Amino acid sequence: MEDKKEIELLKNVGCSDRVIEHILAVKRVALRIADESSIPVDRELVRMGALLHDIGRARTHGIEHAVIGAEMARELGMDERIVRIIERHIGAGITADEARVLGIPGKDYVPQTPEEKIVTYADNLIKGIRETSFETAFEGFRNIPGIGKPAIERFIRLHEEIEQWKK
Repeated sequence: MEDKKEIELLKNVGCSDRVIEHILAVKRVALRIADESSIPVDRELVRMGALLHDIGRARTHGIEHAVIGAEMARELGMDERIVRIIERHIGAGITADEARVLGIPGKDYVPQTPEEKIVTYADNLIKGIRETSFETAFEGFRNIPGIGKPAIERFIRLHEEIEQWKK
């Protein structure tokens, strides 16, 4: 099984079976997006980033799970590219100003690389373990209490960018 080592790691740090099932669903969608992409994408980085994006949920289910997950990944000596996927996968990315309002360290959490964007987008398309359409994901996203117009616009731009990559 290709993902056995990462799944064991997730279990060992305390991720629940439910979180792991969600992670595997995100991985499936992220790899499909990577495989459909016309731009160069590091498929293994997408796989690893998707498998580990919610490692911080072993400790919390709040928005800070991304920051905590990145810290955990650094402590485990993971590649910084994976750490950035973990750190930047929340919402459609969060700006430094939005981060301060949310009570997480005031830095930019907006995905930059294709791999970061793919995992972020795939995570938004998965509700629990089920894949939803962009339209359904968008409705849920824009109805999050306190979500601002800039975040909604980032989600739309992320969708449009990934659609442009399709072969």
